[in-house]
Amino acid sequence: MAYLVLARKYRPSTFSEVVGQEHVTRTLGNAFASDRVHHAFLFCGPRGCGKTTLARIVGKALNCERRAEATAAAPACGECSACRSIADGSAVDYIEMDGASNRGIDAIRELTEAVRYQPAILRKKVYVIDEVHMLTTEAFNALLKTLEEPPPHVTFVLATTSSWCRRRGSRST
Repeated sequence: MAYLVLARKYRPSTFSEVVGQEHVTRTLGNAFASDRVHHAFLFCGPRGCGKTTLARIVGKALNCERRAEATAAAPACGECSACRSIADGSAVDYIEMDGASNRGIDAIRELTEAVRYQPAILRKKVYVIDEVHMLTTEAFNALLKTLEEPPPHVTFVLATTSSWCRRRGSRST
C-alpha cells in the first residue's frame, strides 16, 4: 500500500470532526439543516486550516443518498456510495481543480462548457477550485458569468488564501 499523508488519512468527514472552525461548521450545518444551501462558497484562510476538507464535506452533504437522516453536525452519512466515492476521489461529478496548475482561460472555458451538462451519477455537480487566486484575470472574468448564474445542478466551492481575500476587500473566514 502506498504511503498516505497523515492529514489526508485522518481528514475529518463531518462538520463535527473539524477542529478550530466552529463558526464555519455551525453556519454550514445550519444551512444544510434548513435546506438553504447557496450555489457558491468562498473559503478563505491560511494554509492547513481546512478549506479543502470543508469543500469535501460540502460535496458529500449535497450528494448524500441518506440526506433525510442527516443532522446539522453530520449532514452526510459517509457510508453511502456517493459519500464513499467523493471520499476516495472516484466521483465523476465531484471535480477538484487546482487553480495554480489550470490558471488559464482555456481551462476555465472547458469548465464553463462542462457545467452545462447534468451530473452523471450524483445529485449535484460540485466544482472545487483550490488556489483560485492563481487564476489569470481573463480566466476569472470568464468564470464570473457562470458563478453569477450557475445551472441549478452545480455548486462551486472556491478556496484561497486569506491574503488574497484581504487584497480584494473581502472578509476572511
